[in-house]
Amino acid sequence: MTTALKARHPDEVKPGHIHGAMFGKPGAGKTWFALSFPTPYYIDCEGGASLGHYMRRLKESDGAYYGVEDGSSDFYSLIGQIQALATEKHKYRTLVIDSITKIYQLAIAKEQERLGEGKDVFGASKKPAIANMRRLLTWISRLDMNVWFVAHQTSEWGMVDGERKEIGAIADVWDKLSYELHLVLHVQHPNRSLRTATVTKSRLVGFPEFGRFNLQDGDRDVGYEEFAKRYGRDYLEADAAPVILATEKQLKDIDRLTGIIKLSDSEIERVLNRANAAAYEELTESQAASFLTWLAKKIQVNGREA
Repeated sequence: MTTALKARHPDEVKPGHIHGAMFGKPGAGKTWFALSFPTPYYIDCEGGASLGHYMRRLKESDGAYYGVEDGSSDFYSLIGQIQALATEKHKYRTLVIDSITKIYQLAIAKEQERLGEGKDVFGASKKPAIANMRRLLTWISRLDMNVWFVAHQTSEWGMVDGERKEIGAIADVWDKLSYELHLVLHVQHPNRSLRTATVTKSRLVGFPEFGRFNLQDGDRDVGYEEFAKRYGRDYLEADAAPVILATEKQLKDIDRLTGIIKLSDSEIERVLNRANAAAYEELTESQAASFLTWLAKKIQVNGREA
C-alpha cells in the first residue's frame, strides 16, 4: 500500500555538522576557538584576524582566509561565498564568519545614510540588514559544513524590582539568529590561564543550557577536544557534500510550464518557502524535478498540454 507519509525513522536522522554562534568581549578567545575546528574557511568581516598568529593557525589547519579586501564586509559578497561553498566540491569543513556583528551593523549604517536624517523611523534602517540575514541563513541551512557565527557582546536588560537593569550579556546581532542555530556559547577569559565557554542556548543533549566547559587550561588549548568529545568527532570532521542545483534544462522547463499556467504570488511563495529557496535558480535538482511534476499535473487538470 502506498503512502504520502514522508517522515523517517529516528535512527536514520544523523546530527551532521554543527551550526552555532559564540559571543564575548574582545580578547576572550572566540576567533582562536573557532579556528580550532577542522579545515576552516575563515571570513574576516573586520580585518582584525590578518595578524601572524591567526594566519599560522589557519595554515596549520589547512584553512583559507577571505578578508575585507576580498569583499567580506558586504552581504552580497558574503552570501556569494556561502553559495559557492554549498554547491562546489571542496576540502573545507568549517565556515567561520567573524564577526556577524560587524557586517550586520555596517548594513544598518549604510541604510541609515541612504534614508537620511529624520527618515529612520520604526526600525526602517534595519530592514535590509534583516532581509540579508534571512537570505544568509537560507544558504547556511543548505551548507554541509560546521558553521560558527562570531559576535560581539552587548548588555542584556530586564526588569528587576520594577526597574530596568542590566541582567547579563548577549550576542550583539539580530535577535532571531539564535533561533536558527543548534548552539550559542558565551566565551569568557576570567584569568590569564583560563578561557571558558558557557552554553546560553542549546538544542543538543551534550551541551545543556548554563553548562560550561574549558577552552584553555593553563597553556593548553582544550576547547576543540572537549567539544568533539561531547558532539562527536566523526560528524565535525566529515567531508562537505555539495548541493546539486537545478539543471539549465530544468529551469528552462520551469520557465516554459509557468508560462502556460500563471501561478499566483502565494503559490510561488509557497513553493519557494517549502524548498527554502529565494528563486527558482536556488532549487535543488530533486526539488526542481518535483516542482516540474506538480506543474505538469496542474496543467493536465486544467485541460492543457504540458
